[in-house]
Amino acid sequence: MNVKDIMSSNVIVCSPQDTISSTAQLLKKENISGVPVVDEGKVVGIVSEVDLLKLLNIPEHGGLWLPSPFEVIEIPIRELISWEDTKKMLSDVGSKPISDIMEKDVFTVGPESSVEDASRSMSRHKINRLPVVDNGELVGLITRGDIIRGLAGI
Repeated sequence: MNVKDIMSSNVIVCSPQDTISSTAQLLKKENISGVPVVDEGKVVGIVSEVDLLKLLNIPEHGGLWLPSPFEVIEIPIRELISWEDTKKMLSDVGSKPISDIMEKDVFTVGPESSVEDASRSMSRHKINRLPVVDNGELVGLITRGDIIRGLAGI
């Protein structure tokens, strides 16, 4: 069985200039977990929910320490400033282009490749989807779910 036999050819994509916020809304609206980033028919990146969740990586407070009497007053102020910085960072990030966070090293597969090769590539690189490219142009997308449905004959 070849990739072309089970791939989706109606691929939802975004462009490198789309904002992070609009791309997150697209994922939610279409109920998908990732999209290829395409510029003039060429795959230039890929973005997934994981890439968006990385934006929420907020530093933790580590270790145990006992505050001095002066720090008892300072800590709530420091935490408030930290929370305000975090809120500002999250509101600002939505207006940035998706190209700022997309994965630029994209693994692809051809339509004539075997499903086994696609599956091996996904497993090896720990990814859930592969853009299907023919002569440099995006022609489809194959996901782990597509492979399972294909193997099950659904």
